[in-house]
Amino acid sequence: EVQLVESGGGLVQAGGSLRLSCAASGFTFDDYAIGWFRQAPGKEREGVSCITDGSTYYADSVKGRFTISSDNAKNTVYLQMNSLKPEDTAVYYCAAVAPPGSWFPLIREEYRYWGQGTQVTVSS
Repeated sequence: EVQLVESGGGLVQAGGSLRLSCAASGFTFDDYAIGWFRQAPGKEREGVSCITDGSTYYADSVKGRFTISSDNAKNTVYLQMNSLKPEDTAVYYCAAVAPPGSWFPLIREEYRYWGQGTQVTVSS
């Protein structure tokens, strides 16, 4: 059974930092892409970052502030979020997919498995 479990969310002041974790199980971790998405109230779920086969991708809104990394020994992907802004407030989800030959890493429809999400709230 595939499981993705997010952790690390919380309340932080603007300018602060958080590190999210996504612990994966039930599939061959090295063969999958892991993405981070977020959904704010009343908005669509949007792609934030992805890591796959050593390559990383970021939404323009988080470039230079967020860093994605993975620890393959722990089957865990991290999202280090610095210089947080109130507009970063959302539920953050990790997702997994065995990437096809041609795909879009930050598009939610590309992903097969999803975690339950973790709330990030940035106060001004």
